[in-house]
Amino acid sequence: MQIFNPAHPGEILKELVIESLGVTITDAAEHLGVSRKTLSKILNGNAAISPEMAVRLELVFSKPNADHWLRVQNAYDLWQTRMEKEKLNVSPYDFEAA
Repeated sequence: MQIFNPAHPGEILKELVIESLGVTITDAAEHLGVSRKTLSKILNGNAAISPEMAVRLELVFSKPNADHWLRVQNAYDLWQTRMEKEKLNVSPYDFEAA
């Protein structure tokens, strides 16, 4: 099933994890072992959740696990790419014409 315009995973992280726990961005960044700037980029949708960051999130917050964060990031990335597919400059094979 294809998701319609999924939220950036940083938005989800910000609203459902950091804000719901009452944790500051600075404190979360310290626990994650990253700079506040790095975490802010993710939370503001300006950077992706990498596999390394997904594991960091899993280790610090326990749930959701790293697999979840990567699935959410992948769904977001795939949607964004599909919305700009005309820029890919590809031409499909016409197997019926051969």
